[in-house]
Amino acid sequence: TQRLNRVRLSLPPSADRIANTFRTTQGYILINADGPAIQPGSRSYERSWIRDGAITSTALLSTGHPEQVRAFLDWYAPYQFPNGKVPCVVDSRGPDPVPEHDSHGEYIYAVLKYYRFTRDKEFLERHLPRVIAAVDYIRSLREQRMTDEYKDGEPTKRACYGLVPESISHEGYSAKPMHSYWDDFFVLKGLKDATTIAGILGRADLESRFAELRDTFRGSLYDSMRLAMTTKGIDHVPGCVELGDFDATSTAVGVFPCDELGLVPEPQFGNTFEKYYDFFTKRRDNAIEWKDYTPYETRLIGAFVRLGRKDRAHDLVKFFLNDQRPQGWNQWGEIVWRDPTAPRFVGDMPHTWVGSDFVNSVRSMFVYELDREDTLVLAAGILPEWVETPPGMSIENFPTEY
Repeated sequence: TQRLNRVRLSLPPSADRIANTFRTTQGYILINADGPAIQPGSRSYERSWIRDGAITSTALLSTGHPEQVRAFLDWYAPYQFPNGKVPCVVDSRGPDPVPEHDSHGEYIYAVLKYYRFTRDKEFLERHLPRVIAAVDYIRSLREQRMTDEYKDGEPTKRACYGLVPESISHEGYSAKPMHSYWDDFFVLKGLKDATTIAGILGRADLESRFAELRDTFRGSLYDSMRLAMTTKGIDHVPGCVELGDFDATSTAVGVFPCDELGLVPEPQFGNTFEKYYDFFTKRRDNAIEWKDYTPYETRLIGAFVRLGRKDRAHDLVKFFLNDQRPQGWNQWGEIVWRDPTAPRFVGDMPHTWVGSDFVNSVRSMFVYELDREDTLVLAAGILPEWVETPPGMSIENFPTEY
């Protein structure tokens, strides 16, 4: 109980489910962990992904559990391959060699995030050699897409120029690897954060080298998006180069944690979230046929808060809370079925990567950081009735990067 009371979120009775899920999820995360190994589940997902671990680490840091994050990163980092590749997942057999190119940026992101919440410079110094190796591996990946074949090829080839190669990090591309913008957003975030780490540690040589790679990669990424959107004739940011697909749940990482709002091509980036909300309301109102969804969509709650649309964020909150299974347990599985009695795969319950997305989104309603602007934003998602309805609302002991 003491571990779950390190931060306190008190809301009026109308918002009990938000506060209860925020608190309960912390317990589920700690229960699912095997020692230092953060895991999204205890049965189907009894493995540690750096993808889940980075997002869950963010939720743990913001709710007062830095010791779990430090233990996780210190345990995971030595599984890095000699060439600098950060494994996507580690289990009882060791690191998985499957190429999933988001992992390198996610590791760097988690290292800096831990430092920003703790100011533990010794930790940062100790992880610096692995950060350098991860950046060098990213560079080697990118060079595979900077040949004449991609520079001068047909439009889809040219749209891959300067990116990292295709992968299956996005589960939607598990049947056939794609050049996923999910990967590239996290690569860019890793390069940004590596540059910041070098600056904090006074390594001007690394800082300038990393900054050059960061800036050229960002240019390639957004040139790629523009060409892919033109080639496919679409007005939203696609999930990958090849398909022109719509996947706002994936694209949302460009808002958080990758902090590229205002830099991603517009109006297409904004259109992506407009299109999602239109789809969301039709699904909510059963105006379209649907059978299931993944509640990773809870990360869009935080995206709408950061986009200045808290009304939409709260529409999403109400919908997703009604799909917790079983009701009252403050949890989601990995899949929500329209028919809750359907004998179908649901993954682990509770699925704590989903829960971490919810915690990060709810936290943003009260406080969040804009790293690129060195800004702390307060109360961006609170409702007037939370303040006006006795006993009102309060937050206590919420840690921030400041």
